[in-house]
Amino acid sequence: MKNIQAQKLALSGMFCALAIAISFLESLIPPIVPVPGIKPGFSNIVTMFCLTSLGFPYALAITLFKAFFALITRGTTSFFMSLCGGLFSLFVTAFLFKLNEKRVSFVGIGISSAAAHNLGQLLVATVILGKTIINIAPFLLLGGILCGFLTGTIFKYTVPVLNKLTKNLPAKAGDKGSINKC
Repeated sequence: MKNIQAQKLALSGMFCALAIAISFLESLIPPIVPVPGIKPGFSNIVTMFCLTSLGFPYALAITLFKAFFALITRGTTSFFMSLCGGLFSLFVTAFLFKLNEKRVSFVGIGISSAAAHNLGQLLVATVILGKTIINIAPFLLLGGILCGFLTGTIFKYTVPVLNKLTKNLPAKAGDKGSINKC
Protein backbone atom coordinates (compact mmCIF):
# COMPACT_ATOMS: atom_id res chain seq x y z
CA MET A 1 0.00 0.00 0.00
CA LYS A 2 2.83 2.42 0.80
CA ASN A 3 4.34 1.72 -2.60
CA ILE A 4 1.12 2.77 -4.36
CA GLN A 5 0.94 5.97 -2.29
CA ALA A 6 4.59 6.70 -3.06
CA GLN A 7 3.93 6.18 -6.77
CA LYS A 8 0.92 8.51 -6.64
CA LEU A 9 2.91 11.13 -4.76
CA ALA A 10 5.77 10.93 -7.26
CA LEU A 11 3.37 11.19 -10.20
CA SER A 12 1.57 14.12 -8.63
CA GLY A 13 4.92 15.86 -8.16
CA MET A 14 5.69 15.32 -11.84
CA PHE A 15 2.22 16.56 -12.78
CA CYS A 16 2.71 19.66 -10.59
CA ALA A 17 6.01 20.42 -12.28
CA LEU A 18 4.47 19.87 -15.71
CA ALA A 19 1.44 22.06 -14.95
CA ILE A 20 3.64 24.86 -13.62
CA ALA A 21 5.99 24.64 -16.62
CA ILE A 22 3.05 24.79 -19.02
CA SER A 23 1.53 27.67 -17.06
CA PHE A 24 4.83 29.56 -17.26
CA LEU A 25 5.10 28.95 -21.00
CA GLU A 26 1.53 30.17 -21.46
CA SER A 27 2.40 33.41 -19.68
CA LEU A 28 4.99 34.06 -22.41
CA ILE A 29 2.35 33.91 -25.16
CA PRO A 30 1.22 37.44 -26.06
CA PRO A 31 -2.52 38.02 -25.83
CA ILE A 32 -4.36 37.14 -29.03
CA VAL A 33 -7.12 39.61 -28.24
CA PRO A 34 -6.90 42.74 -26.08
CA VAL A 35 -9.12 41.22 -23.36
CA PRO A 36 -7.19 40.31 -20.19
CA GLY A 37 -7.54 36.76 -18.93
CA ILE A 38 -7.86 34.86 -22.20
CA LYS A 39 -5.17 32.19 -22.27
CA PRO A 40 -5.25 28.68 -23.71
CA GLY A 41 -5.30 26.93 -20.32
CA PHE A 42 -3.13 24.02 -21.40
CA SER A 43 -2.05 23.36 -17.81
CA ASN A 44 -5.67 22.41 -17.14
CA ILE A 45 -5.07 19.28 -19.23
CA VAL A 46 -2.64 18.12 -16.56
CA THR A 47 -5.12 18.92 -13.78
CA MET A 48 -7.90 17.08 -15.61
CA PHE A 49 -5.77 14.01 -16.06
CA CYS A 50 -4.57 14.08 -12.47
CA LEU A 51 -8.18 14.34 -11.31
CA THR A 52 -9.20 11.30 -13.33
CA SER A 53 -6.14 9.17 -12.63
CA LEU A 54 -5.01 10.04 -9.10
CA GLY A 55 -8.10 11.64 -7.59
CA PHE A 56 -9.44 14.93 -6.32
CA PRO A 57 -6.90 15.61 -3.53
CA TYR A 58 -4.00 15.38 -5.99
CA ALA A 59 -5.74 17.62 -8.53
CA LEU A 60 -6.48 20.09 -5.73
CA ALA A 61 -2.78 20.10 -4.82
CA ILE A 62 -1.89 20.95 -8.43
CA THR A 63 -4.44 23.77 -8.45
CA LEU A 64 -2.99 25.18 -5.22
CA PHE A 65 0.60 24.86 -6.47
CA LYS A 66 -0.30 26.69 -9.69
CA ALA A 67 -1.85 29.51 -7.64
CA PHE A 68 1.23 29.67 -5.41
CA PHE A 69 3.43 29.78 -8.52
CA ALA A 70 1.35 32.72 -9.78
CA LEU A 71 1.89 34.43 -6.42
CA ILE A 72 5.68 34.16 -6.51
CA THR A 73 6.03 35.00 -10.21
CA ARG A 74 3.24 37.51 -10.88
CA GLY A 75 1.99 38.81 -7.52
CA THR A 76 -1.01 38.79 -5.21
CA THR A 77 -3.67 39.66 -7.77
CA SER A 78 -2.55 36.83 -10.04
CA PHE A 79 -2.57 34.50 -7.04
CA PHE A 80 -6.20 35.24 -6.21
CA MET A 81 -7.22 35.10 -9.88
CA SER A 82 -5.48 31.75 -10.30
CA LEU A 83 -6.77 30.35 -7.02
CA CYS A 84 -10.41 31.31 -7.49
CA GLY A 85 -10.49 30.45 -11.19
CA GLY A 86 -8.65 27.19 -10.58
CA LEU A 87 -10.95 26.11 -7.74
CA PHE A 88 -14.10 26.93 -9.71
CA SER A 89 -12.70 25.04 -12.68
CA LEU A 90 -11.65 22.05 -10.57
CA PHE A 91 -15.03 21.69 -8.85
CA VAL A 92 -16.92 21.91 -12.15
CA THR A 93 -14.55 19.42 -13.78
CA ALA A 94 -14.84 17.01 -10.84
CA PHE A 95 -18.63 17.26 -10.93
CA LEU A 96 -18.79 16.61 -14.67
CA PHE A 97 -16.42 13.64 -14.48
CA LYS A 98 -18.56 12.28 -11.65
CA LEU A 99 -21.60 12.43 -13.97
CA ASN A 100 -19.83 10.05 -16.35
CA GLU A 101 -17.86 10.86 -19.46
CA LYS A 102 -20.57 9.37 -21.68
CA ARG A 103 -22.95 12.16 -20.72
CA VAL A 104 -20.43 14.96 -21.14
CA SER A 105 -17.60 14.74 -23.63
CA PHE A 106 -14.02 15.74 -22.88
CA VAL A 107 -14.61 18.79 -25.06
CA GLY A 108 -17.73 19.67 -23.07
CA ILE A 109 -15.78 19.28 -19.85
CA GLY A 110 -12.97 21.46 -21.24
CA ILE A 111 -15.42 24.20 -22.21
CA SER A 112 -17.29 24.06 -18.88
CA SER A 113 -14.01 24.10 -16.99
CA ALA A 114 -12.76 27.15 -18.91
CA ALA A 115 -16.06 28.99 -18.39
CA ALA A 116 -15.95 28.23 -14.66
CA HIS A 117 -12.36 29.46 -14.48
CA ASN A 118 -13.38 32.72 -16.15
CA LEU A 119 -16.32 33.10 -13.77
CA GLY A 120 -14.00 32.70 -10.78
CA GLN A 121 -11.64 35.29 -12.21
CA LEU A 122 -14.51 37.71 -12.84
CA LEU A 123 -15.62 37.38 -9.23
CA VAL A 124 -12.10 38.12 -7.96
CA ALA A 125 -11.76 41.08 -10.32
CA THR A 126 -15.10 42.44 -9.10
CA VAL A 127 -13.99 42.18 -5.47
CA ILE A 128 -10.59 43.76 -6.18
CA LEU A 129 -11.94 46.61 -8.29
CA GLY A 130 -15.03 47.12 -6.18
CA LYS A 131 -17.25 47.23 -9.24
CA THR A 132 -18.74 44.77 -11.66
CA ILE A 133 -16.82 44.30 -14.88
CA ILE A 134 -19.52 42.30 -16.58
CA ASN A 135 -18.85 44.08 -19.89
CA ILE A 136 -15.90 41.76 -20.60
CA ALA A 137 -17.83 38.61 -19.62
CA PRO A 138 -19.04 37.87 -23.19
CA PHE A 139 -15.45 38.06 -24.47
CA LEU A 140 -14.23 35.81 -21.66
CA LEU A 141 -17.05 33.36 -22.36
CA LEU A 142 -16.21 33.25 -26.06
CA GLY A 143 -12.51 32.83 -25.21
CA GLY A 144 -13.44 30.13 -22.70
CA ILE A 145 -15.45 28.25 -25.30
CA LEU A 146 -12.64 28.37 -27.85
CA CYS A 147 -9.85 27.58 -25.38
CA GLY A 148 -11.95 24.95 -23.59
CA PHE A 149 -12.68 23.29 -26.94
CA LEU A 150 -8.96 23.24 -27.64
CA THR A 151 -7.93 21.86 -24.23
CA GLY A 152 -10.76 19.30 -24.23
CA THR A 153 -9.72 18.09 -27.67
CA ILE A 154 -6.05 17.87 -26.70
CA PHE A 155 -7.03 16.02 -23.51
CA LYS A 156 -9.07 13.53 -25.52
CA TYR A 157 -6.09 12.65 -27.70
CA THR A 158 -3.42 12.70 -24.99
CA VAL A 159 -5.27 10.47 -22.51
CA PRO A 160 -3.99 7.23 -24.09
CA VAL A 161 -0.40 8.46 -23.80
CA LEU A 162 -0.87 9.77 -20.27
CA ASN A 163 -2.59 6.55 -19.17
CA LYS A 164 0.70 4.73 -19.72
CA LEU A 165 2.07 6.66 -16.73
CA THR A 166 -0.62 5.35 -14.40
CA LYS A 167 -1.38 1.92 -15.84
CA ASN A 168 0.45 0.14 -13.01
CA LEU A 169 -1.51 1.88 -10.28
CA PRO A 170 -4.28 -0.45 -9.16
CA ALA A 171 -7.61 1.21 -8.62
CA LYS A 172 -8.80 1.06 -5.01
CA ALA A 173 -12.44 0.78 -4.07
CA GLY A 174 -13.99 4.14 -4.90
CA ASP A 175 -10.85 5.21 -6.79
CA LYS A 176 -11.19 5.68 -10.52
CA GLY A 177 -7.63 4.84 -11.51
CA SER A 178 -6.88 5.72 -15.11
CA ILE A 179 -9.43 7.32 -17.37
CA ASN A 180 -9.97 3.99 -19.12
CA LYS A 181 -11.45 2.68 -15.87
CA CYS A 182 -13.97 5.54 -15.61
